[in-house]
Amino acid sequence: MRICIFGAGAIGGLVAAKLAATGDAKVSVVARGPHLAAIRQNGLTVRDAAGETNVSVRATDDPSELGPQDYVFVALKAHSVPAILPGLVALLGPDTAVVTAQNGVPWWYFHRSGGPYEGHRVEAVDPGGRIWDTIGPERAIGCVVHPAADIEAPGIIRHTEGDRLPLGEPSGEKSERTLALSRALVAAGFRAPVRPQIRSEIWIKLWGNVSLNPISALTGATLAAICGDDGTRAVARQMMLEAQAIAEKLGIRFPIDVDKRIAGAAEVGEHKTSMLQDLELGRPMEIDALVTAVQELGRLTDSPTPTIDTVLGLVRLRAVTPLVPTLSDQAK
Repeated sequence: MRICIFGAGAIGGLVAAKLAATGDAKVSVVARGPHLAAIRQNGLTVRDAAGETNVSVRATDDPSELGPQDYVFVALKAHSVPAILPGLVALLGPDTAVVTAQNGVPWWYFHRSGGPYEGHRVEAVDPGGRIWDTIGPERAIGCVVHPAADIEAPGIIRHTEGDRLPLGEPSGEKSERTLALSRALVAAGFRAPVRPQIRSEIWIKLWGNVSLNPISALTGATLAAICGDDGTRAVARQMMLEAQAIAEKLGIRFPIDVDKRIAGAAEVGEHKTSMLQDLELGRPMEIDALVTAVQELGRLTDSPTPTIDTVLGLVRLRAVTPLVPTLSDQAK
């Protein structure tokens, strides 16, 4: 089994290292910069509570060196995908599956979804349908990423928690290609069940991301602080209710209520969301995949999104407004 991890950052590096450690798959990674140089020189290292694992994997910044794969695991954020399409095409053979491991609404969401929106393309995550036309939705396997990891240093991944990577075909069928990938991931130490309703899994994670991520970017607050404050909790709750109404019109049923979902986020504690981390590091935030796409689906389903609209307008401005130094920063 030939598996290429396109984007060997925190999550991609974690998946690549664990797959390579089993020796059951021929694993390669597409990376860049100091991270790529370190992987080439010293291998890929994962550190967690159990200790440290180091593996050698083929690493490159030129996908054409690798040739067609059985699976391409795209571990970049959604807004980075259009730019890598020319390189990704070099990895595609007639039967190559593309595993989408991005947060938010996936570009293939309405492929084989059935109903009135079959084949609809989500402009917020796939402007002009470029990803759809280049990759082809028939290649897509959905994946919801639950592990938490960071790049501790070039070539070194710190895995802090989580091992769930549920998979699913857009059609809901348990295909042999998805089952084979599940077996490989399970052998590598992940929990990777094949779900007949992968969109439901996507929405459960998106439910929190659509609200807590932009609020954290606007306030600088952790999950515990947002959920513990009456004002921000109320805003998050209303955004989640608006998102739930959209999802239910699309046939999604939520296994828990909104207050239990918020309580679960609060239990994560003093954690900075990915959007806040990106803001602080000067990187683009996942606004379109997490928030704009939900607003777009609200328009599609004739569902009002007043709170989502307000927060989206604010976080878009936050994204292009330089951070103002604090008094303590100015005194340094």
